[in-house]
Amino acid sequence: MPPARVLDGLSAAHCEARVPGASHSVAEIVAHLAYWQSWFLERCAGKATPMAGKASVGWPSTTAGGWESLRHEFVAGLDRAVGIAADESACIRRVEPPIEFQPLANYTIADAIVHLALHNAHHLGQIVTLRQILGAWPPPEGSWTW
Repeated sequence: MPPARVLDGLSAAHCEARVPGASHSVAEIVAHLAYWQSWFLERCAGKATPMAGKASVGWPSTTAGGWESLRHEFVAGLDRAVGIAADESACIRRVEPPIEFQPLANYTIADAIVHLALHNAHHLGQIVTLRQILGAWPPPEGSWTW
């Protein structure tokens, strides 16, 4: 399923709902995804944006524009990432300046996009589970239900 479809048909109420036992709401997870997606895309573009100094920075509060604004920000970032991944000549270049975190210091653009995709997939899976618990799955266009 395309990542953006995981978010289709969600109301603001569903996105802000707190599920007992879950650490974050759907909106909080999407804000986290948008934060790190933006950070990786800036690094791929050559901007020396520093890595968050602590984990809580990567879990921003939801945007003032509300759920639709947050969803749009995340989906626009997905589109940017796909555009970068489609450029084979860009993908083989190293992220410059190098990321200041040793495990990521030698990343190519392709490595950064794969890292971003895996991070998104992990958290989108959490969103599917939250949607199932909230009774908001599948999306309006349908999906696999197993």
